[in-house]
Amino acid sequence: MIRHTVAFRLKHAAHSESERSFLQAACELTKIDGVQKFECLRQTSSKNPFTFGLSTEFANQDAYQFYCDHPDHVAFVQQRWLLEVAEFMEIDYALYSFEHPQNP
Repeated sequence: MIRHTVAFRLKHAAHSESERSFLQAACELTKIDGVQKFECLRQTSSKNPFTFGLSTEFANQDAYQFYCDHPDHVAFVQQRWLLEVAEFMEIDYALYSFEHPQNP
């Protein structure tokens, strides 16, 4: 299992139509085959500068790569993400294996 997460801050004003439009477009990525447990999250802590998060799971590395290479994802990154996100941090996780800690 791969858990793909990203915390980010938009260039848009809080609660604006532009903010809402971006988040709705991000949620459309759930239509890509292999996307599981997608969540669009609002930050509630003041401990970091990010205001939103996206989290999704994939069954394995192949499903994650399919998502990354999918034309809808590539278009979203090029046409929305790169233009509208002020800063972000991406973290991708695999379950830790106590039997084989070196392997995801």
